[in-house]
Amino acid sequence: MGRLMRQHWLPACTIEEVAEPDGAPVRSRLLGVDLVVFRDSEGRIGVLNERCPHRGASLVYGRNEDCGLRCLYHGWKFGVDGTIQEMASEPPDSRMYNLKARAYPAREAGGFVWVWLGEPDAVRPFETPAWAPTPDTRISIVKIHAECNWAQVLEGSIDSAHSSSLHSTNMPTAQVEGSTATDTAWLRPSNDKAPRLEVEATDYGFHYAALRRPLRDPETHVYVRTTVFIAPFTVLIPPNDQYKLAQMLVPIDDVNCMFYWIAWHETKGIGQDAWRRFCAAEVGKDLDSDFRKRRNLANDYLQDRAKMKAGDFTGIEGIPFQDMAMWESMGPIADRSEDHLGASDAAIVQFRRQMVAAAKAVAAGEPALGTRSASRQVDLASFEGVVPRTSDWRGFTARSASAAAAAE
Repeated sequence: MGRLMRQHWLPACTIEEVAEPDGAPVRSRLLGVDLVVFRDSEGRIGVLNERCPHRGASLVYGRNEDCGLRCLYHGWKFGVDGTIQEMASEPPDSRMYNLKARAYPAREAGGFVWVWLGEPDAVRPFETPAWAPTPDTRISIVKIHAECNWAQVLEGSIDSAHSSSLHSTNMPTAQVEGSTATDTAWLRPSNDKAPRLEVEATDYGFHYAALRRPLRDPETHVYVRTTVFIAPFTVLIPPNDQYKLAQMLVPIDDVNCMFYWIAWHETKGIGQDAWRRFCAAEVGKDLDSDFRKRRNLANDYLQDRAKMKAGDFTGIEGIPFQDMAMWESMGPIADRSEDHLGASDAAIVQFRRQMVAAAKAVAAGEPALGTRSASRQVDLASFEGVVPRTSDWRGFTARSASAAAAAE
């Protein structure tokens, strides 16, 4: 699976974390590789191995100055391309100047710094992510560290059935036309907790629909929520009337991952601060500076049983933290031989079969899933709405068709 991941561009951190030239370097870890990300004096992004090639000290503690990152230990200084610019501890004619720090290709797009960890001579052209169709798209990002394997987190993102129970306090039923955003909740036009799922494989991954009985006109209409899985770890989840939603479930190593939840819209959207408040995921309040949770498995996510008795379904504050309680309580890597899957798990079955097959294909020398897709990410879309039963949901995962269906 690591070989598969290395054929895709990976998000190392948010642009917000390295916004200032000569600002503090940022630690990142992807696929078990320790990295340091920094922006130099001229605004260029560098992504290097965290360990100095001299004696292995961490460059995260380095001085970011004069277009380079200087190791504190002996003063060696590196440019964004890994070139050694200065070596205070060595003579001017030292052969050590032939060394370089390991530098990785990097790009900035959609609120993220992306890095290529694959073969240096096989860098894929960078593709704009689905949530950045225009330069002016409003993008807000929640970032949370999860102490478990990335796949069990992603299986939560593609599980439309769980939201009707786990998130029922935050996503209550109401007489609305479609999913409607308020300051504290998303109102949904169905109380059907057992959706019928239909799944279709694609060359970028798969898409599927959760079909529910709507409150209004259930004999002639259906409440549709489509979800799009873009290999290897991106999910476009059903939007509401104010913003669209995407998630990335990025492997840090086998037993840790980074959860990114992106709210975006070409014209509407939600502000960064408001998005983090809604998710109860504010750094300094709900999260530490390294995005680790203050409500976590060790303190039972500060679950409030009194609130549960008063009507709150979970007693856990924040939609992401409700999810985290489920994902992390499975253990660092869940034993899936113990699962008993039902009709509502059709997308989970598709994900497991497809990704195992994709990993085997890469091991056999074939291209990674999603690297030869005929569809651009910015042309894909998730969808939610009440539509006539005669409608074909498959057409709603194209951005133009999704917009047209929502307008009807």
